[in-house]
Amino acid sequence: MPKTEKVNPLLIIKSVYNSLTKTEQKVADYIMIHHEEAVYSSVTDLAEVVGVGETTVLRFCRKLGYRGFQEFKLAVAQNLMEVDEQVYGKIDEQDSVGIVAKKIATQNVSALNDTVALLRESTLQAAVDKINSAKKIYFFGVGSSGVTALDGKHRLMRLGYNTEHVSDSHIMSMTASLLGEEDLLIAISSSGSTKDVVDAIEIAKENNACIICITNQARSPITKYADLILLAANKESPFEGGIFSSKIAQLLLLDILATNAALCNKEQASKAIKSTAESVLDKLY
Repeated sequence: MPKTEKVNPLLIIKSVYNSLTKTEQKVADYIMIHHEEAVYSSVTDLAEVVGVGETTVLRFCRKLGYRGFQEFKLAVAQNLMEVDEQVYGKIDEQDSVGIVAKKIATQNVSALNDTVALLRESTLQAAVDKINSAKKIYFFGVGSSGVTALDGKHRLMRLGYNTEHVSDSHIMSMTASLLGEEDLLIAISSSGSTKDVVDAIEIAKENNACIICITNQARSPITKYADLILLAANKESPFEGGIFSSKIAQLLLLDILATNAALCNKEQASKAIKSTAESVLDKLY
């Protein structure tokens, strides 16, 4: 078979269709009709809507020559869009820099408003309570989400909370193995399918740590192990990994959590803000 990244994946599906199992053919049938929707789905989403197991979806992708569902989605997206559309989405190359700025601003505002609309007050309150009762708060994330996790650690640290940030996959697993029921783990993954993060929180779950996940996918592997799920509204296609509208939505959730936690713990927060500010005074002109 030719290299899959250079061949339309829908053509590959047709070429191997008769060799697929009946359940794999169900996946193929759905994707042939709904391939645009599949680009924005997690493996859990797709498995559920087709009515098969996640392993069937993964096996289907491998039979087509892809290493997994993410690589398959990347190939589908590549064949759906022109190169410029892959990078810029709905922004046209004829747009002036001012129009581009306005379109991006609109996209970011929409992501923020949609994220707030998805929030459940009961879930938010439970998350705030967990932050204020935890012995230590850990932030897990890799890649772009790892940078967001670091922002979360920094924000809560400035408010006086005992926090730690981990982005190395091996250290994540080792750290997770040492957590206990008094610890809180906040895991961040836009796709909800980042294997390093999912594997680590599974270990943490076995040790009875409380897990909050921040993700863009309501139905994804990471949500299986979460006690509380906070959804960022903006979804990324495979060619939009790390786009700022997605990150801004996640940062909004972290800011909401931190602000509400601090309001419930004013004395500690005020003292910590003063102490941390004074500690860096000599770093400023």
